[in-house]
Amino acid sequence: MSRVILHIDMNAFFASVEQVANPKLRGKPIVVVGASHRTVITTASYEARAFGVKTGMTVPEAKKACPHVILVIGDNRKYTTASTRIMGIFGRYTPLVEVFSIDEAFLDVTHSCLLFGTGEEIARRIKADIKREVGLTCSVGVAPNKLLAKLASDMQKPDGLTVIPPERVSEVMETLPASELCGIGPGLTASLAALGIKTCGQLGRFSASALRTRFGIIGERLRLMGMGVDDSLVSPSDEEDEAKSVGHSMTLTRDTGDKDELSAHLLHLSEKVGRRMRRNNYLGDTVTLTIRYADFRTFSQSMRFKKPINDGMAIFLSAMKLFTPLRLAMKVRLVGVSVSGLVCDPMQVSLFAEDRKRAAVTEAMDMVNDRYGEFTVTWGTLLSRYNHKDVIAPAWRPTGVKRVEY
Repeated sequence: MSRVILHIDMNAFFASVEQVANPKLRGKPIVVVGASHRTVITTASYEARAFGVKTGMTVPEAKKACPHVILVIGDNRKYTTASTRIMGIFGRYTPLVEVFSIDEAFLDVTHSCLLFGTGEEIARRIKADIKREVGLTCSVGVAPNKLLAKLASDMQKPDGLTVIPPERVSEVMETLPASELCGIGPGLTASLAALGIKTCGQLGRFSASALRTRFGIIGERLRLMGMGVDDSLVSPSDEEDEAKSVGHSMTLTRDTGDKDELSAHLLHLSEKVGRRMRRNNYLGDTVTLTIRYADFRTFSQSMRFKKPINDGMAIFLSAMKLFTPLRLAMKVRLVGVSVSGLVCDPMQVSLFAEDRKRAAVTEAMDMVNDRYGEFTVTWGTLLSRYNHKDVIAPAWRPTGVKRVEY
C-alpha cells in the first residue's frame, strides 16, 4: 500500500499569530521584528508581501518597499504556545508526527485513512480544526513521501491544499525545476546546471555514476530526488536520537567588550540551559563556552568535571572559569553556553548538607517559574534582563529537551 504523507506549513506564522492576537492588525501589512537595533524582518504578513517585503530584509528596506508597514516586536511565548496547540491537533489524527520546525510538520496518515478517510479528507479536517481552534490558516501537501509532500505544500499558498497521487509523480517531476526540491539550494542548483541539469526529469535520468563522481555520496540520492523517490520515515519527536548536548547562545544587541555585561549574559544562558536539563532529567560533565567576535570569528573552549551538574549557577561558574582569564581579541557579537557528556539524572539525594540546600532552592525556583513563567524568580544580576526575547532556534520542538520556555 502506498504511503500517505502530509506536510503542513503554517502561513506567515509569526505575523498571523500577531494578527489573531490583535484584531486591529488584521488585513494590514505588518512585519514581525526583534527588539534590538540589529533586527531584520522575521516574517511578513501576506499584505506586506504584496508590496515586496520579504523575510530577512532590514527595517529600512521594508519601509522603503511599504512605507505604511506596521512593525510588531515578536513575542516567542505566543508562537510556541500556538505551535504546541497546533501539534496537539495533528496528534488527534496520527501518532506519527515529525515536527520539522515551529511552523511545519510531517504526518504519516497511511493507517489513519481507515478512520478518517483519504489523505485529502484528513488534510481538510486538520485545516478546519486549526482555523476554528487557533484562528490560523495553513497550506498542506499530500503525497506518497516526505519529499513530494513538502513540494506539494509550496504549490498553493496561502491556505492551499495540493495532492500529488502516486500515478502523477512522473508527470509532476518532468518539468519541475530542480531548485524547487527541498535540500537543493542555489549552490547545488548552479552545480547541476553546469552539468546541463535544470529540471527534476533531467536529474532523474542522469547517470548515477556521473553524479557520484561529481557530488560524492549524495549523487545517488540526488538522482532519486529527481525521480520523486524518498523512503525516509516520518520520525516522531519522541523517537529522535538521544540529545548529545544542551545549549543556548544569543546574538547581542550591540557588540561589546565589557566583561561584566558579558558575564551577565552568560548567567542568563546558563540558567536557561540548567532549566532544560533539569526538566528532562539530565546531568552533564562538560561545559563549553562559545564566543563569536564582531568579525564573525568563533572561539570555543571546554572544561570537563568529575561530578556531573545541571544547576544553572554551577554551569555559570564553570563557564566563568573559561571566560575570566580570556583576553578578548575584539568586541563580542555572540556568546553561548552548552553542556555535553549527558547522563540521565538518577535523582539521588546528596550526603552533603550544602548540596541538599542548593538543590532545595533550585527546586523551589523551578516550581515558581514553571507556574508563573521563566525568570519570575531569578538572580538579582538578571533582574534588568529577565524578559530577554531569544530567537526561536530551528531545532525547537514542542516537547522534550529541545523545548525552550520563553
